[in-house]
Amino acid sequence: MIPLSPLSLKTESWQQQLGNAYCQVKALLADLELSEHYRPEMELAAQAFRFQVPRHFAALMKKGDIRDPLLLQVLPRAAELQHRAGFTPDPLGDQDAHEGNGILHKYHGRVLLITTGACAINCRYCFRRHFPYAGLQMRMNQWRPALQQLQQDPSIHEVILSGGDPLSLNNHRLGSLLEALEKIPHVQRLRIHSRLPVVLPSRLDPPLIRLLADTSLATSLVVHVNHPRELSDELHLGLQPLRQAGITLLNQSVLLKGVNDSVQTQVSLCESLYATGILPYYLHQLDRVQGAAHFAVSDPDALQLHEHMEQQLPGYLLPRLVRETQGARSKQTLLRSQNQKK
Repeated sequence: MIPLSPLSLKTESWQQQLGNAYCQVKALLADLELSEHYRPEMELAAQAFRFQVPRHFAALMKKGDIRDPLLLQVLPRAAELQHRAGFTPDPLGDQDAHEGNGILHKYHGRVLLITTGACAINCRYCFRRHFPYAGLQMRMNQWRPALQQLQQDPSIHEVILSGGDPLSLNNHRLGSLLEALEKIPHVQRLRIHSRLPVVLPSRLDPPLIRLLADTSLATSLVVHVNHPRELSDELHLGLQPLRQAGITLLNQSVLLKGVNDSVQTQVSLCESLYATGILPYYLHQLDRVQGAAHFAVSDPDALQLHEHMEQQLPGYLLPRLVRETQGARSKQTLLRSQNQKK
């Protein structure tokens, strides 16, 4: 078994590291010296939604701490098996927004492409944990009809690559997609949403850097960091060439009970993001997906937290506190006035 140390991971490719990820709850808990906390219900939850954790991310966790905020994001729990009112398999209406060929069209001027169902890590609060990827993702042989569909809609100026995780695609496939998107005259901007650089920084390899640096599309990489301890030295180094290439680096995180729902953690996260060259973008209220209710923070608590963040951070470091609502024309900003009405 690979030692639980970031240093031992530097000699392996990102594909090798992904292949060596933890896929058994018992193994991760054993290496974290937490075997006594194993429960059979964890396996049941992992059967309902796959368990996978790269060793780089596991190496950032504190041994002996079952409440470690990084561990809590990935550890299957019995609470996932409980059905709670208001928490549904498709909380954002993604399936209704699917226009075919992996294209989700919710907001004006931009579309989202479901490029793959693969992820490097299975976060337990994932809003697409029940998503039927087999039928709705953009398969390799579907790229042409998807691209033709985009070609025929001149109102589309931005394409957002999502999944799964679009950086799970190898560089050849990703490069082919970018090359095709560049040929659509009205597509001006590319946005890539990915957690992979955070949990597997070796994915930021030189060929990927060249792909993103050389594209003619105005490119943004939106990473997903929930806690300041996820900002490793490897991630910081891996992102520097992207910054130098002029690629916009943004972060969106999810407000999670017991993980990052404190003012101190949020302020530290925003300041640490900026030190890494990433601008805080969105702080999301939890998408109410079935199996993730135990992560939910109430709106009054979220608004109070955000108000305290505003008092301690300059405006450019304060992320917008938002919720995505099915059928809305944009993300909905939670307002302080809403808290005053409670």
